[in-house]
Amino acid sequence: MIRAKQELLQALGDELAALAPGQPVTAAFESPKQAAHGDLACTAAMQLAKPLKKNPREVAQALVEGLQRREAFQRWVEAMEIAGPGFVNLRLKAAAKQQIVAEVLEHGDRYGRRPANGQHLMVEFVSANPTGPLHVGHGRQGALGDSLCHLFETQGWQVTREFYYNDAGVQIANLALSVQARLKGLKPGDPGWPEAAYNGEYIADIAADFAAKKTVKADDREFTASGDPDDLDGIRQFAVAYLRHEQDLDLQAFGIRFDNYYLESSLYTSGRVEQTVRRLVEAGKTYEQDGALWLRTTEYGDDKDRVMRKSDGTYTYFVPDVAYHITKWERGFTKVINVQGSDHHGTIARVRAGLQAVGLGIPAGYPDYVLHKMVTVMRGGQEVKISKRAGSYVTLRDLIDWTSRDAVRFFLISRKADTEFVFDIDLALKQNDENPVYYVQYAHARICSVRQQYVERGGALERLHEADLARLTAPSELALMLKIAEYPDMLSRAAADFAPHDVAFYLRDLASAFHTYYSAERFLVDDAALTQARLALLTSCAQVLRNGLAVLGVSAPEKM
Repeated sequence: MIRAKQELLQALGDELAALAPGQPVTAAFESPKQAAHGDLACTAAMQLAKPLKKNPREVAQALVEGLQRREAFQRWVEAMEIAGPGFVNLRLKAAAKQQIVAEVLEHGDRYGRRPANGQHLMVEFVSANPTGPLHVGHGRQGALGDSLCHLFETQGWQVTREFYYNDAGVQIANLALSVQARLKGLKPGDPGWPEAAYNGEYIADIAADFAAKKTVKADDREFTASGDPDDLDGIRQFAVAYLRHEQDLDLQAFGIRFDNYYLESSLYTSGRVEQTVRRLVEAGKTYEQDGALWLRTTEYGDDKDRVMRKSDGTYTYFVPDVAYHITKWERGFTKVINVQGSDHHGTIARVRAGLQAVGLGIPAGYPDYVLHKMVTVMRGGQEVKISKRAGSYVTLRDLIDWTSRDAVRFFLISRKADTEFVFDIDLALKQNDENPVYYVQYAHARICSVRQQYVERGGALERLHEADLARLTAPSELALMLKIAEYPDMLSRAAADFAPHDVAFYLRDLASAFHTYYSAERFLVDDAALTQARLALLTSCAQVLRNGLAVLGVSAPEKM
C-alpha cells in the first residue's frame, strides 16, 4: 500500500497543480476519524476555495472529476465521495490494502524506517543529580527520551544520547555533609544532624562503604574511599561515584544506555563558563546594576532581564546551562532535544536568549524542549509516596521491581508528556485487556502461537511471501491491513511532534484490529491457499507490533 499511496499522492499533486496553478497546496491524505467515511480523506478543496473564489464543494467536485481521469486513481481507488463542507473521501480497492502485507514481509524490521538523512541529533534526558536513587519522574524522562531517540532513528537521524549531571554546587555539598554525619555516628533526627541533609537509607549505605575503604566504579568514573570521616572532599567524590553507579544499575534495569556523560564541573574547570560570560559582555548584551551582572534577555522575548553573576560573585544556574548548550552547538548538533521536568519551564527563555546573544548564529528555537509533568503512583487504591531506600519518594527501581520493565516503559510513555500521569501498580499487573501493555504483547504472542500451529501442521513460514493475497477480502482483514499501512506515517508524525505516546496509541489500535480479526475468522482452514494468505497477514501484523514495541523499548514475547 505504500506504493499505492505514493502513486495516489503524486496523482493528487498533479491534479491540484492543474486545478489551481501556483497555489501552495500540499498533496496530502488524512485518515478519516470514522471507518464508515472511507479509507483516506483529502481536505485540499477547502483550502483552495478562498483563493479560487469558489464554494468548497464546487472545488471538491472539480477535483473528484479530475482525479477520476488519473491512472493511479483508476487503479487503486474503488470510489470517491464528497462529504461535509468539502471533504473528499476515498475508498480503496482491496488490492491496494493487500499490497501492504508483501511490503512488510519484504522489509521486516526495516518496515516504517526511512533511509539515513545524514543529520545528527542529540537528545539529553534523565540528567539526574547524583544525590540519590532515580525516582519515577526520572523514569518518565527515561521512557520519553529513549523512545524519542528510537523514533528519530526510524526517520534516518543519527542520534546521540547524553546524560548531563550537576556534580558541583550546594546539593553535592549537602550530600557530602550527609554522608559525613553518618560516618560520625549521627542519623536523621539526632542533634547535630545537618538541616539540609539527605535522610534516605542509601546515605547510611554510602557511609558504610566509605568507612570500609571500598572502590566504586560508574560508567564515567572510579573512586576508592580513604575511610577518613574528616576527608570531606574524598567523601564527596566517593558519594558521587557511588550514586552514579547506582543510577547506572537503575538505567540498565530500565534498558537505557547513554553515549556520553557531561559533567557540570567541567564547564568551570575548562573555563567555558567564564568564556561564555566574556562573549556576552563583548557582544554588548550585559550591564551592571546593584553590584550584579545582568543579561538583556528581554531583547529575545523574556519577560524581564536576568541576573548572570550575583553581587557575591557566583553565577546563577542558567549561566552554566548556556555554556553547556554552546558545547552542543560547537559539537555539531544543530538539532537538540532536552527532556526535562515541567519545573524547568522558566529556564527556557533565558537559556535561548543567552544562546542567541553570544553571536554564534544559534537560532531562536534552539534547543527544543519536551517537558513532562509529575507521576503519581497508586497501589491498592492508595497513593504510594515513600520508598524506604530513598526516604521520601518512590524510586524507578521500586516501580520495576513491583511490576516489570515492559510495564513501566509502556505506561510512562502512554500519555502526552505535558499531562500528569497516574501509574496504577494493580493495573500494570493485570493479565487482561484492561492492561494496555499486556493487551499489545498478548496480540503478538497469539500470532506466534498460530504460526507455531501452522508449522506443526506442515506449513512453511519461509514461503509466506508466495501467498495469494487477493484471498484476503474479509472486512476484518481489510481493516487490519489498513491499520498496518498507517505505521510509517504515524512514525513520521510522532517524530515531528515529539510525541512517542502516539506509538503507544497506535499499537493499542493495531492490537485491537488483530483481536477483532482473531474473533471473526479462522486461520488454519482446509483451504491451503487461504490459510497461507492469512498467515502472511498475521506475520506482517506481528512484525509491525515488534517494530512499534521496539521504538518504546518494550519486548515482544512469543509466549504469555
